[in-house]
Amino acid sequence: MQRILMFTALAGLLFGSCSTPVHEDHSHHNRDLQLSSDRMTPEVLWSFGRLGSTAVSPDGQTVLYSVTYTHIGEDRSYTDLYTVPVTGGTPVQITNTAVNEAQADWRPDGRKITFLSSASGAMQLWEMNPDGSERRRVSDIEEGITGYSYAPDLKHIAYSKPVKLDQTVNERHPDLPKANARIEDDLMYRHWDSWHDHHYSHLFIASYSPGGELTEGTDIMEGERFDAPLKPFGGMEQVAWSPDGQALIYTCKKLSGRDYAFSTNSDLYAYQLSDGSTRNLTEGMAGYDKNPLFSPDGTRLVWESMARDGYEADKNRLFIMDWESGEKRDLTVDFDHNAGSPVWDRDLDYLWFSSNREATYQLHLLDLKSGAIHQVTEGVHNLNTVAHTGDALIAARVSMSEPADVFRIEIETGNNTNLSRINEGLLGQLTMGKVEERWIKTSDRKDMLVWVIYPPHFDPNKKYPAILYCQGGPQSGVSQFWSYRWNFQMMAANDYIVIAPNRRGLPGFGTAWNEQISGDYGGLNMQDYLSAADALVAEPYVDEERLGAVGASYGGFSVYWLAGNHNKRFKAFISHCGIFNSDMMYTTTEEMFFVDWDMEGPYWEQADKRYDFSPHLFVDQWDTPMLVIHGEKDFRIPYTQGMGAFNAARIRDIPARFLYFPEESHWVLSAQNGILWQREFAGWLDKWLK
Repeated sequence: MQRILMFTALAGLLFGSCSTPVHEDHSHHNRDLQLSSDRMTPEVLWSFGRLGSTAVSPDGQTVLYSVTYTHIGEDRSYTDLYTVPVTGGTPVQITNTAVNEAQADWRPDGRKITFLSSASGAMQLWEMNPDGSERRRVSDIEEGITGYSYAPDLKHIAYSKPVKLDQTVNERHPDLPKANARIEDDLMYRHWDSWHDHHYSHLFIASYSPGGELTEGTDIMEGERFDAPLKPFGGMEQVAWSPDGQALIYTCKKLSGRDYAFSTNSDLYAYQLSDGSTRNLTEGMAGYDKNPLFSPDGTRLVWESMARDGYEADKNRLFIMDWESGEKRDLTVDFDHNAGSPVWDRDLDYLWFSSNREATYQLHLLDLKSGAIHQVTEGVHNLNTVAHTGDALIAARVSMSEPADVFRIEIETGNNTNLSRINEGLLGQLTMGKVEERWIKTSDRKDMLVWVIYPPHFDPNKKYPAILYCQGGPQSGVSQFWSYRWNFQMMAANDYIVIAPNRRGLPGFGTAWNEQISGDYGGLNMQDYLSAADALVAEPYVDEERLGAVGASYGGFSVYWLAGNHNKRFKAFISHCGIFNSDMMYTTTEEMFFVDWDMEGPYWEQADKRYDFSPHLFVDQWDTPMLVIHGEKDFRIPYTQGMGAFNAARIRDIPARFLYFPEESHWVLSAQNGILWQREFAGWLDKWLK
């Protein structure tokens, strides 16, 4: 409590208490923040600067990146831009405004930095000099834009913006202007955290010349009730100009309603500026095809592709197409892992990409002539490729012990240099717990990697309570990630040992391991959780009487399932946005392909087993205190799932608490809600495990 009070007092001085934001010093606050303890607190966690977009200048000399800092008192964040030489040096802050800069990049000629800003009202495209001077608004598009991409020849700009094509209820019934309702005739009327608002994201192309103003362009999807980029998370990485500036490749799933909800079949479309024609480049390829990338000489196109329609966690492959002949081939046919974020080497016979290998994302080099793939980096961290500069790679590096920074990686020596050093002031005052890689045997004698995170100042002669972490996804790796909710160092700082298994159904250990979970939600992967818990409980420094289990999404489902099947191993549970009733999940989620694939069809076609893994079928075995957390705007797993679980626990007279966020979705994104989440999370575990 003393640490929290001291930080709160500091935060008042650092952040200010006036109603008008004072932004001049916000980007420096964590460099000056003096902590009263070397252990993490929720307030300290939310004071870390967060690395955002990163781009290397066309001449390969300078890295541009964004950093976001949270103003806890105002419950909002500020984003500013920085540059640093690729060889290292002192980072230079080039923006410092009360209006955040977004999607920062370099103009293709390298003479300007480009970004989106709402300084003039609606979000528009801006340019400025590389030192941050001479900011100039470039676009004046009605209602603003959501993304942009410059043609390499600087003659055109592609941009995205919402286009209204559907009528509202009031437009359909003009004599009822105060009616407040929705009328739906098909599926996909809401998605992740928002209802369909009668608009579709379209791509436009407008003429451009350096120094000129961008005005309304040509809608290259006119009248189409489809979205490009893909909703809800797609950005301009799903769009690519040909090097000659004559073709724009974009990603789109040209389906609607029920068909859209059950399918992952997005395609790449080529729009030709010369005649306005559009052709499907990936027709006949059934799964996701997205994120196109031209070779600098314009002869080849690379993209990410999945083979099967309806399977969102299928193996992510790299495909290449000869631009002249249209011939396609899979570059990763013999690579039994996901491959993503491809980047062309300066020698165009090679590609760099990132892949999860045994629970860390590492950089790989693909030889286009021989097809050979080599893992180039290693270490207890994740790396995501940004650029190849000749003798070095520029990448974002993150781990369970450090938030992301921009690193330079020497190709010859493998040496890593932290270029951005965003949080060195805070990190230098904190003691992080040891992160250990441990391999254990599963119930069927397979080898499973388990991350174990120890408390700071760990004493092997003491006995500690422990937390089993259940991963979501369900096929999302327990890699070296840094989270502002599921932060393992935050948990460990509260004197817990954290057990984080890479159970069945996670990438990084081959396709068979990743795919085993489909149709087996209550099967081997649940036994994997128990195997991991049992292995650590056998250690003399773990107190078997003080073991808890926590998780979100599929991890929340896992907690609900374990609550009825744990044989009294656990003394406390926390489930965030978990599936409680699988029958209702099937008919109330939004992207139907997700549940249809994972649950092998609707429950009414499975009378023989009727989703016999559904946690609600085991409530009669529940006997353990449970904290249930859910957001109202979670449309992937509707909040009534959490209500059902909480109500069931209380009906059975089991101690329970329901933490409900009316404004949050599948995640908790605002600062004060995030700190509240951490306090309730730790408080619940302390109450029942300490």
